[in-house]
Amino acid sequence: MEEEAKSFLKTYSLIFTSLSYSYFIVSKIPPGKFRLFSLLPIFTLFTILPFSFSSVLLAGITALFITWLGNFKLLLYAFNHGPLSNHQPIKNLSFLQFLLISAFPIKIKDPFTRIQKPTSKFLPLNFWSETLIFSIFVGICDFYKQNLNHGLIFVIYCCMLYLFIDIIMSVSNTMVGSIMGFELFPPSDEPYLSSSISDFWGRRWNLMVTDILRHTVYKPTRVFLSNYIGRDWASVISVIAAFVVSGLMHELIFYYMARVSPSWEVTWFFVLHGLCVVLEFCLKKVLGRKLGLHWVITGPLTVGFVMGTGYLWFFPPLVMNKVDVRAIEEAMTLYEFIMGKLKKML
Repeated sequence: MEEEAKSFLKTYSLIFTSLSYSYFIVSKIPPGKFRLFSLLPIFTLFTILPFSFSSVLLAGITALFITWLGNFKLLLYAFNHGPLSNHQPIKNLSFLQFLLISAFPIKIKDPFTRIQKPTSKFLPLNFWSETLIFSIFVGICDFYKQNLNHGLIFVIYCCMLYLFIDIIMSVSNTMVGSIMGFELFPPSDEPYLSSSISDFWGRRWNLMVTDILRHTVYKPTRVFLSNYIGRDWASVISVIAAFVVSGLMHELIFYYMARVSPSWEVTWFFVLHGLCVVLEFCLKKVLGRKLGLHWVITGPLTVGFVMGTGYLWFFPPLVMNKVDVRAIEEAMTLYEFIMGKLKKML
């Protein structure tokens, strides 16, 4: 625990220094290839930082927040696009705002857009209820995993993955939102209510990753290809390209966590889903919405398809390399540490 704490302080001190360089020095360079060139050392550093941790959770979180989202935000920043540019709701970012937006998976709501009435949630989950449910699942897996059906364990893993990502991103939203004083978009929108594969990936699951892929992969690819193959085909290839990049980035995150050569199953998982999104788009364009099915049918089919393909391609690399076991052990250690501190305080 102490060694990981030292690694954490050292790693995030390097991140702070790197972002300070990006704000105070790189910002003076005009957007374009020279600014991109000046950021290459930061891209390299952010790519190797997850190796600083032996903890699979810390390595995975750092890989997601910094190696993936942080690098992609800086890539957009090199050309004055994305959340760090002057085209966003907040003009002329302060250093603190630049630091928080770069390092955390957040998206600021534009205060000038029409305020929408918040929709009621199907399941009224919040940070505390999600944390409680996640803790219960961790305890079940830690003490009773050997006695549980393999299929039930997989369902629990799916729920834990959703809860864990939603919890860490909700913590980021709460912390950054309170510091900056801005309203932020939620990290997800009840993905278990998805009505289609495109609805799941485009509007409900892990919205910060979806947004960054839209701006770094989908839009540039579509604009470039539209001049050669037309807008429709460009859109198709751009969707697949975004899913391929997502798959490769997940492979990289899994590599940081497991430290074994990738099996490429995760990449194929995302390629398959990209093809399904394209197929769904084509069917809707040909058939229209006259044959649209009710959510009672499409909802369970969508969630079942995501979970079924996840069972075949997404989770096996984690289970085979005992990443799931190590992550549960680390979560239990963290829980015991927090409970010990609380007992001393009381």
